[in-house]
Amino acid sequence: MSEAPCVEAVVFDAYGTLFDVHAAVRKHARRMGESWEAVGALWRQKQLEYAWVASLTGPEHWRDFEVMTRNALFTALNWYGGASLDLVDDLMAAYRALPAFDDARPALEALRAAGIGTAILSNGSRAMLAEAVAAAKLDRLLDHVLSVDAVRVYKPDPRVYRLAEDAFRLHCSRIGYVSANAWDAQAAAAYGFRTVWVNRINQPVEFAMHQIARMAADLEAVPEMVLS
Repeated sequence: MSEAPCVEAVVFDAYGTLFDVHAAVRKHARRMGESWEAVGALWRQKQLEYAWVASLTGPEHWRDFEVMTRNALFTALNWYGGASLDLVDDLMAAYRALPAFDDARPALEALRAAGIGTAILSNGSRAMLAEAVAAAKLDRLLDHVLSVDAVRVYKPDPRVYRLAEDAFRLHCSRIGYVSANAWDAQAAAAYGFRTVWVNRINQPVEFAMHQIARMAADLEAVPEMVLS
């Protein structure tokens, strides 16, 4: 009889890992003109910055991720010429229903077939995540959808990663963690998860990632990586 895999559950970051965060700006690129890609990049940058600043400045500054995302979008649009309320509303609606990457469903299905628990652990609010998961029809492939709303602090605070241990009632060493965000993968590895960094855009290696995590170009290789 073969030994059971040491990983009993795999937790995925949501935005940029399972869901394409740039799909919203692509959908409305014509309305933003030539700067649409720059707007998308700055939107993402400011979204994360605002979340980190809120975490570091104390609980009285907590705002959920949808508020942070909308504020970041106003900043990005104003940086490149101005933000109309109609465009903001349409971009936010698109963001709440971001499509999953093509490799997301097969990876989740492979893990489920192997008897491995699956979850999302995200900075996203409960409402945002519920809408995204439903739009991508991934709900039946996930045991848990975990939001930082539960602890009112953002990644990379260790209290966020502890949510996965609590949900599965497993030590972090028995949980795989998958993220396309290098800072998130670094923090997850530091916490103790068996981490895979999905380097979708072939960016330079950061945080000595080759020493602390496995690396993949997409989600296709993840099931084999976390189970071997």
